Amino acid sequence: MKFNLEKVDSGSQARAGTITTDHGEINTPIFMPVGTAASVKTVHQRELEEDIKAQIILGNTYHLYLRPSMDIITQAGGLHKFMHWDKPILTDSGGFQVYSLNGTRKIKEEGVRFQSHIDGSYHMFTPENVMDTQRKIGADIIMAFDECTPYPCDYNYAKNSMHMTHRWLKRCCDRFDSTSPFYNHSQTLFPIVQGSTYKDLRVASAETIASFEREGNAIGGLSVGEPAEEMYAMCELVCNVLPKDKPRYLMGVGTPANILENIALGVDMFDCVMPTRNARNGMLFTSEGIINIKNKKWENDFSPLDPNGTSYVDSYYNKAYVKHLFQSKEILGMQIASIHNLAFYLWLVGEARKQIIEGTFSSWKNKMIKKVTSRL
Repeated sequence: MKFNLEKVDSGSQARAGTITTDHGEINTPIFMPVGTAASVKTVHQRELEEDIKAQIILGNTYHLYLRPSMDIITQAGGLHKFMHWDKPILTDSGGFQVYSLNGTRKIKEEGVRFQSHIDGSYHMFTPENVMDTQRKIGADIIMAFDECTPYPCDYNYAKNSMHMTHRWLKRCCDRFDSTSPFYNHSQTLFPIVQGSTYKDLRVASAETIASFEREGNAIGGLSVGEPAEEMYAMCELVCNVLPKDKPRYLMGVGTPANILENIALGVDMFDCVMPTRNARNGMLFTSEGIINIKNKKWENDFSPLDPNGTSYVDSYYNKAYVKHLFQSKEILGMQIASIHNLAFYLWLVGEARKQIIEGTFSSWKNKMIKKVTSRL
């Protein structure tokens, strides 16, 4: 993997760059649709590529390990072939999913023992076997195994957890560097910064992560319930430490406003289930504000979902029709809303990139944040 930093905004730390992988180029800043179990919910791969213009998608090690299993994925020739997706893929290591299984998992130095949410069977994730599993999945970018701390989190717990994450990272790197890809393309390992919302821990973790000199770095343990201002403060600290010549990935974030604010702080990559999850419940993100398409006010509104045409579905379907689909519980309504929201997110980061290159990002961002946080 290679990263070319092309432009830094004069009024902020916002960056435009290009990540090159064996499965293609990724223009940053970028949003990655979440395809947890080898599928972005309600969206066909053709729509992802042609209509949404996704450049990279995300899969999850925990879910893919349990189902369909590594045996099936390796028989298929890797995740790209299994799901018929020829562009880059990033896989989360499963650390966040294991964290969310509180009550059915046990964390110790060796790794994490957990129960499957599918059948209750017991499994063990270690830094070594998580690297092996992600080798078998075959993602272009894979994540180190870490512990994601909850919010709020006791300082001593956060500190001990951070140090364990760093020890696990050493084991991940040793395993990754001593093994080879399963398939005919290279893979890249990203470490993850932890430290909860404690400034000294975040700085220490970022310094440790940077010392491993991997091709890219991630920021984890945020968007877990902390106030947005805490998230921004932690990201600003970390981005000031992480090397400028490598991509920075903020995991699990977030709203359109979150993304714009973190781009301004120097983050390059984002993922979140919000655009598809909220779409399935009737919430549409647009360039003029947020719409609850289930509201009665839209039943005779025949205007496009977004007046600025951020998605191809805007020229096909109007608000009244999509409201009717949700009211009638037609699956098409969820599909249209999901395509629209993902296309809007990709439009938003694409427009941010354009504004960075043109030198107008800061003023544009301030105008857009007022719009994308308003309720229509």
